[in-house]
Amino acid sequence: MRFKNSLTVILLTLILSACAQGVEPNPTPVVIRDVSQPEVKFDAAQTPSPVPFQFSLPTPGAEPISGWRPPLYPIPWAMSPYDHFYFARPIAADQVNWPIPDYRYGGVFFAPNIVHTGIDIPTPEGTPIMAAGPGTIVWAGWGLFTEAPRNEDDPYGLAVAIRHDFGYKGQQLYTIYAHMSKVFAILDQHVETGDVIGLVGSTGATTGPHVHFEVRFPTNSFFDTYNPELWIAPPQGWGVLVGRVMDTKEKTLQGVEVNLKSVETKKSYVVKTYGGGGAVNRDAYYNENMVLGDLPAGFYKVTVKYDKKTYETWVEIFPGQVTYFTYAGENGFNLVRPPAPTLKSLPEVLPATPTSIP
Repeated sequence: MRFKNSLTVILLTLILSACAQGVEPNPTPVVIRDVSQPEVKFDAAQTPSPVPFQFSLPTPGAEPISGWRPPLYPIPWAMSPYDHFYFARPIAADQVNWPIPDYRYGGVFFAPNIVHTGIDIPTPEGTPIMAAGPGTIVWAGWGLFTEAPRNEDDPYGLAVAIRHDFGYKGQQLYTIYAHMSKVFAILDQHVETGDVIGLVGSTGATTGPHVHFEVRFPTNSFFDTYNPELWIAPPQGWGVLVGRVMDTKEKTLQGVEVNLKSVETKKSYVVKTYGGGGAVNRDAYYNENMVLGDLPAGFYKVTVKYDKKTYETWVEIFPGQVTYFTYAGENGFNLVRPPAPTLKSLPEVLPATPTSIP
């Protein structure tokens, strides 16, 4: 009992001694969260701006000779059932390869009744001429126009004809390459698209070096030619304008100038309607009398002068497609495409119920 009382006295003495010295027992610590945003000092001079991107561009080369770029799609092909872009260019893209504006298909140059049955592509003598499509060589040398082999007085000079591996509407297609300086192709040789068959020259009836290019169907005849600009695949981003130009009574006009001006580039183009003569043939669907290819896509103003008046309209050229219009004198322009052809053997309106068979 005495021991217990002594222990109590000792504890009380220690507590009183601590209080006399100002020492308190340690309480449970309390955490106070400071929610204020600390001040951040920013010195722009000490933080350099990021280094801008730098590009190393090559030194530009020489300007391209032609804006023409080969089409991306395979040839032959057609955007619609009535088109036939079956052939590649006979001249490569790194050379001048567009037709002479004054020597297009259907033009009259040397006599009133002699029309131009192809397109002329001017390019330096010795430029390679390439096959526009796969096929077999059926003529190589002199005499193509007169159909007299070795005739060195032939107007076509040295020439090549190709019968192609594909046809149109079940009939044969041919292409012609005239006025060569040299012929590399040989008779019965099979060639592929792009094969070199000769070199540009000025043999025959010419005024300078160029290749005269024709499309013939269904026979290899001077009288079975069609406008090549409806058969050559348009370049990337370019299209073709096709028109039927008539008077007020809807009779086709010959040798009339059709002017075109690009809204975007302000560049102007001129084409004449077909002249007379039995060698001119029109497409079965378009029944055209003018074609203007190699037109960059965009909007154009079309101008025709008739009976001392000027008529205008606007058309849009689409990449890889044909834009069509008609003009009929005082009736002006129409941009509606021709109707789809129908089979003559079928009635226009079918009976509502089948007819009985006796």
